[in-house]
Amino acid sequence: MNIPSPFHGEPTSGTVDPRYVGAEGESARRAVLAEYDFEGMRDDVELSRITDFAAKLCGTQTCLVSLVGSEEQHFVARTGLDALCTPRGQSFCQHAMVKPRIMVVKDARQDPRFVANTLVTGPPHIRFYAGAPLISEEGAPLGALCVIDPEARAEGLDELQREGLQVLAYAVMRRLAARRRKAEIEATTDAARDAVAESERRFEMLADAIPQMAWSTDGNGIPDYFNARWYEFTGTQGDEHFKESWVELLHPDDRERAAEVWGHSVESGEPYEVEYRLLRADGEYRWTLARGLPIKDKTGKIVRWFGSNTDIHDTKQLVEREQLLSRELTHRIKNIFSVVSGLVSHASRERPELRDVAGALTDRIAALGRAHNYVRPVSDEPASETMLSNLLEDLFAPYAQDGAARIEVVGDDLKVGEQAVTPLALTFHEIATNAVKYGALSVPEGKVKLTIRQDDDCVNLSWHEFDGPQIKADAERGDRGFGSDLVALSVERQLKGRLDYDWQDRGVCITVEVPIQQIVAY
Repeated sequence: MNIPSPFHGEPTSGTVDPRYVGAEGESARRAVLAEYDFEGMRDDVELSRITDFAAKLCGTQTCLVSLVGSEEQHFVARTGLDALCTPRGQSFCQHAMVKPRIMVVKDARQDPRFVANTLVTGPPHIRFYAGAPLISEEGAPLGALCVIDPEARAEGLDELQREGLQVLAYAVMRRLAARRRKAEIEATTDAARDAVAESERRFEMLADAIPQMAWSTDGNGIPDYFNARWYEFTGTQGDEHFKESWVELLHPDDRERAAEVWGHSVESGEPYEVEYRLLRADGEYRWTLARGLPIKDKTGKIVRWFGSNTDIHDTKQLVEREQLLSRELTHRIKNIFSVVSGLVSHASRERPELRDVAGALTDRIAALGRAHNYVRPVSDEPASETMLSNLLEDLFAPYAQDGAARIEVVGDDLKVGEQAVTPLALTFHEIATNAVKYGALSVPEGKVKLTIRQDDDCVNLSWHEFDGPQIKADAERGDRGFGSDLVALSVERQLKGRLDYDWQDRGVCITVEVPIQQIVAY
């Protein structure tokens, strides 16, 4: 299976930053190049092995690690060439180093950039050239790993040779970066080195002390650190799952999705968050929540990622059990409605004189069943579009009298997000139930008007009862039962809204105000 990578196209040793390109960026580019102390790496053994292998791989006489200076290009490692440098004006690599991928010249005599070049018209009579750019971690183009041959090639490089040259360019940059770090360390005072070491020690102690698995990556999203908790959980050692091999620890069904989400975050800079199953040392796959945040430099470029994995396996299983219980409860309640409706129908067949009453009662039971569909702690079906007016009409249908609605709903209408359906349904079901027990709906002449008003950032729902029974004394109104607590919980906690009561002589006025994003967001 091909796991998506945060890189796209043909990878090089990095991405060129426009700040280091052209006449405006040349001074900054040379300043970065100077930090590599390339003169001290002349004929480096490891780089020489790379050029030897690259020449064999591509079937060319010559391979060079060329770093482009202000006046000359310097050959830090070379195979098949004695010269240590050539004038920059003759350099093919100064063109290759700013390209996004390998630059291939199949026949220099046919290329207007090089047809008059003295390295083409004279020794070493370059015809074929291929160069993979060498880019610093800041994005400064340094030069190229190039292969050269006096014979033109109609086909250029095959796929294996291209891939090999790219991989070797990465290896060259790792070697150059190691030399750069060494030079930086050598230039640092003992006190500064001690401070850095102490900082790293404290970081590792802190990372190892937290209960989560912690990790970090470079700016390109390649892991290079895991804390002790990671190794304890996975049973791995050292740098076993550095680079992109971390996906090997994921459940096969989760690998592609996790890598795709990670690749998107690395490319976009958006925070990383995904759930996947991670292989524990005892062979069990356990659900973890992975989160990561980017660290950026002053220019906004991502230089590192820090993240963590939290074991959520037990919590996830508990939620699944609760969802199963909720579905079972919902199923049983629906069955109760069906049973009661069936009993009423059966009684009406035995007592024909009650047939009209039984029909009305059956209709109300069916309406209660429809209203119950909105009170769903776990949705059995995918979220569907719900309009607020439809939701309220279904909730209030059981309270109709002689086919006429006793609760009038007026005002604005809007779409209700799936997460807001249940708290809204619970709130107005409870308010309507109280009106039937104690308020305007408890007497034949009573009525209710619910007005919906949508402002720029909130939705106001005003429940106003008219012609109800005399309201009891203030002292008795303060009693709060489970229903009142349920309404407050639904409005204030779940919907982040506000609930106000205005007790009037012949009916209560209840105002529910909710931020609009809590209503409409899916």
